Formats: sequence, C-alpha cells, structure tokens
Amino acid sequence: MNAESNLSGKTLFITGASRGIGLAIGLRAARDGANVVIAAKTEKAHPKLPGTIYTAAAEIEAAGGRALPLVVDIRFEDQVYGAVERAVSRFGGIDILVNNASAISLTGTLETPMKRYDLMMGVNTRGTFLCSQACSPHLKKAPNPHILMLSPPLDMRAKWFAPHVAYTMAKYGMSMCVLGMAEEFRSIGIGVNALWPRTIIATAALQVIPGAEVERGRTPAIVADAAWQILTRDSRSTTGNFFVDDEVLAAAGVTDLSRYAVSPGKSLRADLFVDELV
Repeated sequence: MNAESNLSGKTLFITGASRGIGLAIGLRAARDGANVVIAAKTEKAHPKLPGTIYTAAAEIEAAGGRALPLVVDIRFEDQVYGAVERAVSRFGGIDILVNNASAISLTGTLETPMKRYDLMMGVNTRGTFLCSQACSPHLKKAPNPHILMLSPPLDMRAKWFAPHVAYTMAKYGMSMCVLGMAEEFRSIGIGVNALWPRTIIATAALQVIPGAEVERGRTPAIVADAAWQILTRDSRSTTGNFFVDDEVLAAAGVTDLSRYAVSPGKSLRADLFVDELV
C-alpha cells in the first residue's frame, strides 16, 4: 500500500541529475508536480556527454515540476551543505534524497590510478555519506522521508570484486550506508534503501565504455518508475531494502517490461552485481 498517491509538492534532492538515471528519476517526479533539486557538476556541456544542470532543469519544468539547478561537486562539504541550505530556502524543506552521482572505472588493481581510486571513493562512498549527513536534519521533519541510493545489493562473493576491486568497494560503500543508516534512522522514520537495475541501463555515460553493448539494455525509465514506487511507500515500513528494479515493478503488478527495452527482442545483458538473467 502506498503511503503517498504521488510525489506532488515533494522536494527531491538528486545528485548527478543532469543526465541519465538521476534525470529520469527527476522527470518522473516532475510529472507529479514535484520540486527537483538538480545537484550536479555539469554547468557547461561535456564534450562526450549530453546535458547540463540547466538543460535538465528545463526538461523538469516542461514535465510539470519546479527545478533548482545547483552546481555541486559532492566531494566537497561546503558545496553540499550550501546546496542543501539553498534547497531548503527555495522549497521549504527536503522530503527525499536520491544518492545517484557515481564515478566508475572497471579496471583491475594494477590498472587503477590512485587519482581514479580517490575519485570513486570520494564521489560514491564519501559523497553518499556526506549528502545523507547534510540532508538528514531536514528529512526528519518531512512526513514521509526517504533516502535512496543507486547502489547494488551487498554480495561478498569474490567474483564481484576481482575484475574491479576499487569500483566494487566504492559502490558497496554506498550500500553499506544503506545497511547502517536504515537502522540508525529507523527511530526517526527516515526510510533508507538501495535500488539497482537487473540489466544494464542505456545511459550516455555507459555508451562511452568500450564493449558496453547498450543495445542489450533498458532505458533509464525503468529505474525511474521503480524509484517512484519506492519513494511513494511508507518510509517507516520501507527501509533497509536492497531493491532490484524489475522486482519492485513486479510487486506493483507491472510484469511486461518490453517498453523499457532499447532494442525489443534482443537478448538483455545483466548488470554488474546481479547474477545472469535466466
């Protein structure tokens, strides 16, 4: 049973929302009339990746929401706390935090420069912790507060670590925040959950990774629709979960996922950290 019929009037603080999954979640909320804080680094167009915080804001407002584009590098405490204060000043509070921003390098130990290691740890694990810390005092005042991490189920089998130890550690760091914060914040009613896709998701960022086979993926809309299902549930009874997108939709009665396929009829490729599709 949903605690909220939709996200109308809710304020979402979404990291990395200038494109991809973060933007898709913002657009889905905007269709309900939500306020969306776009906390991302991209103020000027990237040479390889489309979208800036301003183009995202225009899309969100066109979809029916209100947008606040803010230049934020979540590795820096002053930028995060400053953005949170501006969000609260503009919209009166924060109802939902979506920790979506992420850095990736699918490289082995010897092939991972420490600069890249630090970036992944700084954005994924530390950034998630910092944004959760900064938003929580405001979230606890909201009637149905949620923190959602775009991070995988915790699975400590070596096969998920061996090909890219640093990236796995950084993403699992986000999931460990779910494990700990869900219990820590249980008494104040903040729901803390993770969401991860069953298949690869055809984002612009994925397309620049060699051999990614984006044509065997699904669109970001499937993750956005699953996120919407989670974020409209009662936060006090929905916490500490490691959700997978298709399972969330199946629980809501959505089992035909063909509309999300990039290439209908083509075999799908499982994402990292989930076992192969059957």
